[in-house]
Amino acid sequence: MKKILTAICAAVALLALMPSCKDSKSYAELLTSETHAVNSFLVNQRVDNTIPTDTTFVFETGPDAPYYRLDEEGTMYMQVLTPGTPGNYAKAGQVIYFRFTRYNLFYYKNGKLPSGEGNEIDMEYLNANFKFQDFTSNNSYQYGAGVQMPLHYLPIDAEVNIIIKSTYGFYQEQSYVQPYLYRMRYFPQRT
Repeated sequence: MKKILTAICAAVALLALMPSCKDSKSYAELLTSETHAVNSFLVNQRVDNTIPTDTTFVFETGPDAPYYRLDEEGTMYMQVLTPGTPGNYAKAGQVIYFRFTRYNLFYYKNGKLPSGEGNEIDMEYLNANFKFQDFTSNNSYQYGAGVQMPLHYLPIDAEVNIIIKSTYGFYQEQSYVQPYLYRMRYFPQRT
């Protein structure tokens, strides 16, 4: 009897600590809000729902270039600012360093980006790097698949703007369900 009473008291205490359903959004609602934030940004941009299909991936470049949708689900969109050096492609397992500034698209208002964060501004992420296509490496895993995606199409020294929804973003932030616009520059490891 004592065990049953203890279990009931523990259950009641646990229920009292849990937030009510009215106080928070469901995961589906968070995903919908994330999609709205991305669409709010993209409505002011040129968008191309396909990427070039030839093996050279010839993209329009520059600050007025379109954002190319990189996947069917619309979780990533890439604008190529500078295409990089032809033939200078990343190889599987190669260590790639990157500099970035990212902007939380939930705070994009009236055509203006919010303040950015990243290792171009703050040295917290000074040595941000990943092993290309190798997610067994902690660095590759922690930054998510989205930061690597442009290198599937472009040389290492490319510069891009890329919208990354939470599912492909920084691993520790995926549960926040927040989309970011990243301005990315890539560099090979110097030997």
